[in-house]
Amino acid sequence: MTVTRNLFGTDGVRGTANLHPMTASMALRLGQAAAYVFRGRPDGGRRILIGKDTRLSGYMFEDALAAGISSMGGTVIQVGPMPTPALAFLTVDMRCDAGVMITASHNPYQDNGIKFFGNDGFKLDDAIEAHIEELVLSDDISSHLAPPDEVGPARRIDDATGRYVVFLKNTFPKEHSLDGIRVVLDCANGAGYKVGPLVLQELGAEVFALGVEPNGRNINHECGSLHPEKTAAKVREVRADVGIAIDGDADRVVIINEKGEILDGDLVMALCARDMLERGNLKGGGVVATVMSNIGLERALAAEGLDLVRTQVGDRYVVDAMRSGGYNLGGEQSGHVVFLDQTTTGDGLMTGLQVLGAMARKERPLSELTGGFERFPQVIQNVPVAKRTPLEELPAMKAAVERVEAELGDRGRVLIRYSGTELKARVMVEGESESRVRELAADLSDELKRALLGA
Repeated sequence: MTVTRNLFGTDGVRGTANLHPMTASMALRLGQAAAYVFRGRPDGGRRILIGKDTRLSGYMFEDALAAGISSMGGTVIQVGPMPTPALAFLTVDMRCDAGVMITASHNPYQDNGIKFFGNDGFKLDDAIEAHIEELVLSDDISSHLAPPDEVGPARRIDDATGRYVVFLKNTFPKEHSLDGIRVVLDCANGAGYKVGPLVLQELGAEVFALGVEPNGRNINHECGSLHPEKTAAKVREVRADVGIAIDGDADRVVIINEKGEILDGDLVMALCARDMLERGNLKGGGVVATVMSNIGLERALAAEGLDLVRTQVGDRYVVDAMRSGGYNLGGEQSGHVVFLDQTTTGDGLMTGLQVLGAMARKERPLSELTGGFERFPQVIQNVPVAKRTPLEELPAMKAAVERVEAELGDRGRVLIRYSGTELKARVMVEGESESRVRELAADLSDELKRALLGA
């Protein structure tokens, strides 16, 4: 069943800070609604964890969410700047009823967002988000406020970083260390700026840290996984063994080999699938990825006798398919990689550790572990839209796509979808010839603009 949602997108509520829907008043109501929905304890109480990245507006939303939860009688636990996957882990580890992460991930600092995790550490399904949204947009929530003598407490804990560092270290093979390994780590001036360097150093690596001086406005700015060329340049400069570039909330990663070559999520999944298969740890007979993953991943997995299961875009949908299909490896081309035996969501630092673990086991440089992957040229063009008109209602566009698909045959793909967080349509074309792929993507983008004008 399709659930209609107006506030929640593919990854929580997101927008420009201080503009609808990302206002303090909305955050307060989201806190109230969450406290009402997650009242799961026998005594009717609820304990909700709040984390955030390093955006300036995070303070505003953190306090507003806490006020909303407290007003419903809930207990608030604040952990401050913390990676999204750390918040998911801590929600379970601290036996909380829910977790709330304040972040807009890879977006610029002016944006922010709020996303929820259940007491199992997984992102909420659509039905629960729809329930929260219904409460937020109605006046009913005000009738459930706690009486004056039952207003909930709030407290901040200081050992959360240490808990997460121990957890991450335990995902690295215990028979190995990172002694003698040189790692460039770019934390995007975001939520991983403390925990990232610490975990690598404690495992023995020599760390060259970038993007570890957040000021509230420089998150993701010309750094991190959005700009891996900076990490690549540093890898070449210091002759590092590997580069790891995470994004603002540290749930996605781009890996750089010792030659300064950039590996996206597809290549990382292919490498990890092969490593896990060789160790007998890969479950489900394949990998789960989205419709955006390159044909090269599909071919690389097929060469190992593995399947590629595709989902719609969004790591939450990848995780849903992994859980229902019995898979333990999945992710997105953008760098969300999920190791379901260890965690519940994408984790950039954990992914980096898994790659380093494969290097340690093989005793080979990273460039030698990524053979057999043929990347098909892939071009993505963004088309601004005023509204998300269903593509099936645009017959001229449908005909144009069919013409391109007929030309590409089984050596290419076409995908057109609307962004879940922006008013944009994304036109993706893959094929053998990059120049032709660019032409076809441009043609389809122009056709989409004409079709939308006439819609």
